[in-house]
Amino acid sequence: MSLETSQLNELHWLMEMLHNIDVGLVVLDTEFRVQIFNGFMENHSGYFPREAKDKVLFDLFDEIPQEWFRRKAEAVFLLKNKAFTIWEQRPYVFKFDSYRPVTGSADFMYQNTTFIPLLSSTGDVTHLCLLVYDVTDTAVHKMSLETANAELAILSQTDGLTSLFNRTHWENCLQAEYKRIRSQHSSSLVMIDIDHFKNVNDTYGHLVGDEVIRHISALIREHVRETDISGRYGGEEFTILLSDTSLKNAYVFAERLRREVESAVVKYNDIELKYTISLGIAEVDASIQTYEAWIECADAALYHSKENGRNRISLHPKQK
Repeated sequence: MSLETSQLNELHWLMEMLHNIDVGLVVLDTEFRVQIFNGFMENHSGYFPREAKDKVLFDLFDEIPQEWFRRKAEAVFLLKNKAFTIWEQRPYVFKFDSYRPVTGSADFMYQNTTFIPLLSSTGDVTHLCLLVYDVTDTAVHKMSLETANAELAILSQTDGLTSLFNRTHWENCLQAEYKRIRSQHSSSLVMIDIDHFKNVNDTYGHLVGDEVIRHISALIREHVRETDISGRYGGEEFTILLSDTSLKNAYVFAERLRREVESAVVKYNDIELKYTISLGIAEVDASIQTYEAWIECADAALYHSKENGRNRISLHPKQK
């Protein structure tokens, strides 16, 4: 085999390899006209290489933002350095459908792209090579993991029965809010207890008791604002931090909730029952030095309600 024949074979093999690799390859001249267009690009775009040849890239793919692409490419031409795009910053350069079976949930192909300057024999950059990598599997898996982690974070903060914050997370929120509001805002803490809840469980069973807890939880979620922080404190006790709310306005809120509970009927299968709640309210002030003390003040007011007939609202003694 002659040297010339060997070199031609090597060139043929190289072109075959570039055409069939599982990476997109596009070579552009300085006017952004397509010079090379490999099989990956053909398969995903629907354009044959002969159709793409000498066409301006933006005429073939109008989804490519021209201004952004030109700035990116001109920096490569000028500096003779590679440039990159990653899917986290720009999901794709070429909007191709995703056909990968593992990632059937993706609407399009996520891509990483490399811009490579191609130098002539004189050292000038005369062409630009684009390498397009399909990273859909990686992107979808990462996004799925992030979604799962977010869901786990929510589950770790939420009481399963009521969908309110659990005690640990609620106290963390209260501690942060206490630091924020103590010196600048008037905010109130409400503690709630279901009256005679043990009798409900003893008479009707724990499933009915759970339905009562879900009922009051739904009413709490319905009445609070987005800025308020509500949680299940434990058993049949609940807490609500009413941000930027005076003691007077907190009482109005609590009375509205108390009346709605009193007039409601809880239904479970063929069982219908009514229940009431007792509430205690404490407004943060200079005498309350810690968020734990704030809870104790609201709890003391709640205890006063329970000791004085239940189905009523009491205010922290120092604030009457």
